[in-house]
Amino acid sequence: MIYADYNGSAPICKDVREYLIKRLSEGPFANPNAIHYMGSKVLMAMENARSVCAKVLGADFKQVIFNSGATEGLSQAFHSVLHKNPKKEIIISGIEHSAVVNCAKYYQQDFGCTVKIVKTQANGIIDLEDFKAQLTDDTAVVCIMAANNETGVIQPYQEVSRICNDNQVPYICDTTQFIGKTLFNFKTSGADYAVMSGHKIGAMTGTGILLAKDPTTLKPIIIGGGQERGYRGGTQNYLGYETLAVALNYFEKHLDNIEAINSKRISFEKELKKRFPDVVIIGEDSPRLASTTYVSYPGIHGQAVQIELESQDIFVTTSSACSDNEPVTSKVLKSMNVTDDIGRGVVRISIGLCSDPAMYDTILDALTKTYEKLAKIKSY
Repeated sequence: MIYADYNGSAPICKDVREYLIKRLSEGPFANPNAIHYMGSKVLMAMENARSVCAKVLGADFKQVIFNSGATEGLSQAFHSVLHKNPKKEIIISGIEHSAVVNCAKYYQQDFGCTVKIVKTQANGIIDLEDFKAQLTDDTAVVCIMAANNETGVIQPYQEVSRICNDNQVPYICDTTQFIGKTLFNFKTSGADYAVMSGHKIGAMTGTGILLAKDPTTLKPIIIGGGQERGYRGGTQNYLGYETLAVALNYFEKHLDNIEAINSKRISFEKELKKRFPDVVIIGEDSPRLASTTYVSYPGIHGQAVQIELESQDIFVTTSSACSDNEPVTSKVLKSMNVTDDIGRGVVRISIGLCSDPAMYDTILDALTKTYEKLAKIKSY
């Protein structure tokens, strides 16, 4: 079996699995906010995990706020910036995750904010000139991702940070697909806020981090009893947070795997296009995450490809949604002006840092059989 949907959710990392087995066997277990000995031990382990996460992510210890994941982090960052803010303009791009889009819509509908959408170029990279043109004195916040979850295209987030800093506009950087797949340093990123989810990097589901340049700007959305220095109430998921540190530590120790995966992915894509000249690699000429390929064979439904691969025990995804069996092109691809004949055919192949690059050989053979079969009965 080959699992190639790491951009959706990564399996539990081997190091995390081994850590959990030992941790669950030996303890300790307690409320980390209790002042007795067992509580203090649990708190110490959790704060040690915070230190590890801060180090790997290039942040200060106090800039790391544990939470349930990127969606919560984005919601808190938006809330913190827009709380009682007289400015009413929100700038996002057309390729943002729905967690960002729906946050912006919420403040548009309930608080009267205006949402501006930055254009995306055909190569999958946002148009920086359009972004700069949209900034005004009434811009309250900018939220633009570091890497896209569908295409894997890396965005010029550091340039976005510089422009925002020059204009004194808070910048929320969605680093959910970036962290754990390539190096990220919060301090040098220039962002005011960044988010991540544990399940994207092999840690436990329901864990995550909100990075805040100035934590005192944060407004809690979960009030609770003052945990996380008052920024996020509720008894902490300390076991989950410990797995964040284990997974990030694994990432830091295996950075060489990034180049090995990238090299194998490039070879895979070249060979696939050699075998099928009509195949389109989305964002092919742009900087991309080493582990993501977004591929389409025009005229063949992406869902049909997905089903065929699954019958061969290979699990990939497609962004296409189905309504009355009519696939549609995703909003990300529409923002790139990708035509429906290509957009309907996409499948996303995404692996992880702990994956064996040789799996690309198996995927290539399976995809070759799939395309040869489906090309005879093109769907549209």
